[in-house]
Amino acid sequence: MKGIVSYLNFNGNCEEAMTFYGKCLGAELLVHRFSEMPGGNVPPEAQNRIMHARLSQGPMPVLMASDTMPGMPFQQGNNFWVSVGCDSVEEVNRIFGALNDNATVRMPLQATFFASQFGMLTDKFGINWMLICEPPRQG
Repeated sequence: MKGIVSYLNFNGNCEEAMTFYGKCLGAELLVHRFSEMPGGNVPPEAQNRIMHARLSQGPMPVLMASDTMPGMPFQQGNNFWVSVGCDSVEEVNRIFGALNDNATVRMPLQATFFASQFGMLTDKFGINWMLICEPPRQG
């Protein structure tokens, strides 16, 4: 396992919050907007929202976040996920399967443009989980 990190959701102010946290933590901010999604059918009001932000110190992420899409339900206090970075597809499948005991699957494990496997679920205790196996970095 590569690590476990908190993943926060915001309702349009992700970049502002992550810039603030980056200054507080002395961490470097990386941002991807919904407008960068390949072949994405993103509504105009979501183009500038943050699809994924990561604060890092060296190679280790310290905090990750994104904005919700306009109109999606957002409740402050329930706007976080536990993100598990896995070393292999086998590991992500094993952990996702184990957590999927009376869970609600939010996004089944699948290949995406940013991951070999990615999935989301809410476990039987109400905790939101994201599991990801990123493809090996090119050159």
